[in-house]
Amino acid sequence: MPFDRRTFLGTTAATGAAVALTGATSTPAAARSGPRTYSFTVMGTTDLHGNVFNWDYFTDREFDDKAHNDVGLAKISTLVNQVREEKGRCNTLLIDAGDTIQGTQLSYYYAKVDPITARRGPVHPMAQAMNAIGYDAAALGNHEFNYGIPVLRAFEEQCDFPLLGANALDAKTLRPAFPPYSMHRLRTPHGPDVKVAVLGLTNPGIAIWDKANVQGRMTFPGLEEQAAKYVPKLRSMGADVVIVSAHSGSSGTSSYGDQLPYVENAAGLVAEQVPGIDAILVGHAHTEIPEYRVKNRATGKDVVLSEPLKWGQRLTLFDFELTWAKGRWSVAKVAAKVLNSNEVAEDPKITGLLSDEHRKVVAYVNQVIGTSTRAMSSADGPVKDVAIIDLINHVQAETVRAALAGTEWAALPVLSQASCFSRTAAIPAGQVTLRDAAGLYPFENTLEARLLTGAQLKDYLEYSARYFVRTAPGDVVDPAKLTNADGIPDYNYDAVYGFTYDIDIAQPAGSRITGLSFGGAPVDPAARFVLAVNNYRASGGGNFPHVPQARQVWADSDEIRNTIIQWVKARGTVDPSGFASVDWRLTRAGVPVFGA
Repeated sequence: MPFDRRTFLGTTAATGAAVALTGATSTPAAARSGPRTYSFTVMGTTDLHGNVFNWDYFTDREFDDKAHNDVGLAKISTLVNQVREEKGRCNTLLIDAGDTIQGTQLSYYYAKVDPITARRGPVHPMAQAMNAIGYDAAALGNHEFNYGIPVLRAFEEQCDFPLLGANALDAKTLRPAFPPYSMHRLRTPHGPDVKVAVLGLTNPGIAIWDKANVQGRMTFPGLEEQAAKYVPKLRSMGADVVIVSAHSGSSGTSSYGDQLPYVENAAGLVAEQVPGIDAILVGHAHTEIPEYRVKNRATGKDVVLSEPLKWGQRLTLFDFELTWAKGRWSVAKVAAKVLNSNEVAEDPKITGLLSDEHRKVVAYVNQVIGTSTRAMSSADGPVKDVAIIDLINHVQAETVRAALAGTEWAALPVLSQASCFSRTAAIPAGQVTLRDAAGLYPFENTLEARLLTGAQLKDYLEYSARYFVRTAPGDVVDPAKLTNADGIPDYNYDAVYGFTYDIDIAQPAGSRITGLSFGGAPVDPAARFVLAVNNYRASGGGNFPHVPQARQVWADSDEIRNTIIQWVKARGTVDPSGFASVDWRLTRAGVPVFGA
């Protein structure tokens, strides 16, 4: 029967648990001679991030990358149709591991510009597409909370499938705020149905990254403890197969250090520590893992993990083989693989369904908001101080400075942090469109101002400089190999605007910042500064030192992306000569890596 969120919430209020049944039940057939076996396939996606079409709204053309990947649910739909044709639709399930409603201008438009929360508002494109494809369940991702709980609840109401989150609890009652699991019956040729349980787990980091939206309303305990609570329950309810859909990577690491007692990327730990799980659909890490096996400590059995690549670039297939013995089904074999969406065409059913929404968003992002005196690019942003990153920082610093005017903090110097979020962001010479400006900041971060000392900011910069691979003087320099040391992503390397400094990449991490100065003089460790910083970093994202504990002196509720757009609109002309300068550089033993 279809999942009914209202019925579920009413049930959870009384019992703290519920079950959603999908698929048809059957009347047992007469016993047949010989061993009874049954095979079925669970398909999985994750980190779709608002991608329906194989389209890049920031470049206004078909998506492409160096590997020639394709993106979007329209491509996934074609793969799903092929698998259902091959296996038989009644022998398949389709699930997702979260981060669905944030990431493209298509998803932003229907959260902010023409919001799904408005009276008689539109249906979210992701809900329309996923309903049409026929998803059976989806776990909550951390980015589901970016636009606030009302948008998430509206999206949930529009989905024909449950959004699962066993570790998303009401902060007051500690009862599930969303369905923890769903149960699905698959009809077999032999009579007894196979009961497949899908347990949804989300990321504890939501408590940090979206603190403003969830504090006092929801709490997010660890994945391992909630899995240990629910897996035995699901088995006692008769589940023959237990699958976890976890918006959590498999590495066992956390980007927020010890700020939370729960591990961010805990899927592997869940597999190792909690008996009774057959497979885990992994999300959050944006990596491709066709198949990864983890031995459970208690049972010695392998748990099969798989993570399909982000944005609909891959579709995971878990192939199960079951046998009937002693009055029950048991899993004999599990294997996983991924299919590449660039090998198929978009499903015209999905592209046709959302063609009007797509056209609206293309028109929205292509509106001209100003002009630029020269072209700017982020291509060298990870290794050089480039004008386009200075633009982000300049807008942030100017916004904070204006907000603090007339306050006790008005006389303090304002600095700003920014990262190279995209290596393909660009502002052309001449007309600047909304998509050009929006492309500088693809995340829904908001702006804050925090009070820090010179010594704390030096610590901050040293931590940031871990991003560079240690390179001795005289070694050949390949810019493509200088960055992302220890897997640090581009968005966790911050440049600080307002200071002048060198980063000596010949030195070990922690001892790289030299010549730190402000206004032509060495920075006084005791001097106070205001740092314009995004809310992700301010709340602990990336585990940078000092900022989460620093005093907040101002905060904005609008996205930094919109602040940049409004700044360009207000001025009409973007002139880099007014804000761009080379304030940091990479060196080795005092010698610049890229010339003077």
